[in-house]
Amino acid sequence: MHALLVEDDDRMAQALGTALAQRGHTVRRVDRALDALLHLREAQFVLLDLGLPDLDGLELLRRLRTVCDAPLIVVTARCEERDIVQGLRAGADDYVVKPFRMAELMARIDTVRRRTARRTDPAGGAVGGPDAAGSGPGGARTVCSGDVEVDPAGRTVTVAGREVALTRREFDVLAFLAVRPDEARSREEILDRIWGDAFLGSSRSLDVHVAGIRAKTGRPDLVRTVRGFGYRLGLARPPAEDAERGAR
Repeated sequence: MHALLVEDDDRMAQALGTALAQRGHTVRRVDRALDALLHLREAQFVLLDLGLPDLDGLELLRRLRTVCDAPLIVVTARCEERDIVQGLRAGADDYVVKPFRMAELMARIDTVRRRTARRTDPAGGAVGGPDAAGSGPGGARTVCSGDVEVDPAGRTVTVAGREVALTRREFDVLAFLAVRPDEARSREEILDRIWGDAFLGSSRSLDVHVAGIRAKTGRPDLVRTVRGFGYRLGLARPPAEDAERGAR
């Protein structure tokens, strides 16, 4: 695997480059955001520091996600909750705070790679497999909830006929819930299937992405919280309809 390492600290870059090389990866290290954009197309994996000299790392992350779908882990000293939430919402697959244990980072890289390898099927199997409600030889059916349509095969979400842009992981969470729309899925199951690691259940990663789905679709009932358990697909109603129902 070819990794793009975006890190302006020489000692950290050397340590990360050595650890990746020992695991059989080839590494291109750059220390500026503009160089990262130049070499992005060759990358199969990205490790991104946020403290860069020429551009804020979060802004670089947003730009990367407009042109690149490669797995990406933020590796940074920024440890405030706001930074972590912004990084995940901007499209990071994971967020690791410095200082960290190298073995843990390598394990997280492996976890992200496993998850993204099966990204085409949020249910965790081949598209059209036993967990997919297929309606044809090659894809899962479109699922409707109110005026929201989720198309797993085309990886699109429309609200009242208008396409809504979700991050890759936000879509994966929504599509996974849509595979069995009448069933609640536990936090552990969602995290294991989408993140590849149920240990992340203690983090806010899943909640951040659910909040993103609700905000971007404008349908807060689209993903329902099952208290003490997890989430399920809900009946999405336009805000005006909810207001009318509440007035009755």
